[in-house]
Amino acid sequence: MTLILYGHPLSSFTHKVLVAMYELATPFEFRRLDPSQAADRELIAGLTPMGKFPALRDEAAGVTVAETSVIVGYLDARAGGGRLMPRDPAALREAQVWDRVFDMHVQGPMQSIVDARLFMDPSAEPGVTAYARGQLDRVYAALERRLGDGRNWIAGDFGLADCAGLPALFYAGILHPFAAHPRLSAYFDRLVARPSAARVLAEARPSFDLFPFRDMIPARFR
Repeated sequence: MTLILYGHPLSSFTHKVLVAMYELATPFEFRRLDPSQAADRELIAGLTPMGKFPALRDEAAGVTVAETSVIVGYLDARAGGGRLMPRDPAALREAQVWDRVFDMHVQGPMQSIVDARLFMDPSAEPGVTAYARGQLDRVYAALERRLGDGRNWIAGDFGLADCAGLPALFYAGILHPFAAHPRLSAYFDRLVARPSAARVLAEARPSFDLFPFRDMIPARFR
């Protein structure tokens, strides 16, 4: 197989790349990494600058690509361009802005809540979680405003930012639901109904037991 994706089926950033690959109908081999294994940690450390998955290896081109937004761009260009990454520079900038919003301002606070549960002293968790919830409230309001003009997707046609939106909102919505934001909730429903996203979540389901807040996952995704 020419393309190899290194990642983990529970990883939100792996999900982002998988959505893009399924949207583009890109053949690839999936290599599951186990961060508890020293050999896998060493492998990913040699593939990405920060030693974090996912990573994409194009064996035919002799190229390794790190960082999810760059990987999506690489996949789109490889498929001919213009599907997930707009060709128009202004539209591309807009998509990149909302891609960053999902990665940094939705996934960031969400990950803080998870990390507090997994790695911090229990006494620190309430404060970390409260602060992260406040950050999520702020970004949920921004996304609700963004979706207020009747748009179906976050930046033009389905693309880069929506690939980021699926995993960000899936995990953040478990930890801090956004039901009070009707447009954002409807957008998320459109995301999870898309075949590429539905496939990613279905493939992730056997790994949900590894999620520290697994009991909070909505029944429709279990």
